[in-house]
Amino acid sequence: MIQETHEKETAMTIRPGARNLITDVPGLLVGQASDAVLKSGVTVLTGAQPFTTGVHVMGGAPGTRETDLLAPDKVVDQVDALVLSGGSAFGLDACSGVVDGLRAAGRGFAVGEARVPIVPGAILFDLLNGGQKDWDANPYRTLGLEALVQAGEAFDLGSFGAGTGAICADVKGGIGSASAVLPSGHLVGALVAVNALGSPLVNGGPEFWAAPFEMGAEFGGRGLPPAFGEVQMPRTKLGAQGATTIGIIATDAALSQAECTRMAVAAHDGFARALLPSHTPMDGDLIFTVSTGARDGGDRLMLGHVAATCMARAIARGVYAAHKAEGDTLPAWCNLAG
Repeated sequence: MIQETHEKETAMTIRPGARNLITDVPGLLVGQASDAVLKSGVTVLTGAQPFTTGVHVMGGAPGTRETDLLAPDKVVDQVDALVLSGGSAFGLDACSGVVDGLRAAGRGFAVGEARVPIVPGAILFDLLNGGQKDWDANPYRTLGLEALVQAGEAFDLGSFGAGTGAICADVKGGIGSASAVLPSGHLVGALVAVNALGSPLVNGGPEFWAAPFEMGAEFGGRGLPPAFGEVQMPRTKLGAQGATTIGIIATDAALSQAECTRMAVAAHDGFARALLPSHTPMDGDLIFTVSTGARDGGDRLMLGHVAATCMARAIARGVYAAHKAEGDTLPAWCNLAG
């Protein structure tokens, strides 16, 4: 009886995947390219096969490419890759580099003998983060192609890819990821570039707003502080820096494009749980949702809930893993925490 009870409780738990990365969802790959002088970079999600994708935007200042075609009433319902990039509007050109690479590999929508890769993307604003931005030619197309070439199951968190020069109100941001295995066996993963107007830290840290959702000590195991300080007037970088947090939720559950869109809506709760404030008029907060369709079934309510908690964890993990670099305008979490 004791053994049966233990097995039942174990079956009902939610745990991180093997890597605690979005690539725990089978078939997905992530590649990154960083430029330390530019203090910016690109992160690309792709896979062996096209995947169903939805998107939801809740920030007031988004920068996007080909997101309109992801609406449930549009003809295209699968894409070949997704791009998260720094560089503000310049960073949208990273998608062109990814398109070039995929086309050369024979990927894309067939139009006669031609192949047209479908590559939506989103950008964050990191033009005022201390990096050198006086380029003669836009560097993001090259960074996008480089990130695609590097795509694999393992990738670095923190100050890499689109998170290279990301900053929040009082600490460096970064690229974050997390995953979860549901009791049903379905997988959910999150990937996020954290560059918020607000802060991921409670009263300047080192504790995270996302602490209630932490699994193990994946971002330090600090828990919540005994007091929360001033929450009515939150810390922001308003007037000093640009903003935007952009992310991707992925699952192996077979979802329609409409269901992917609904899951993206639910995942935005993760932004609100991990960043104070979030979804402001100056943020371009956006979440893509990807379904590989490998597994039937899946409780839609639980998938949405776990998407939100995964996203909150990924945000904290990105900030937790960031490192200090020459010319930075803000400390990294490791400097604040000693």
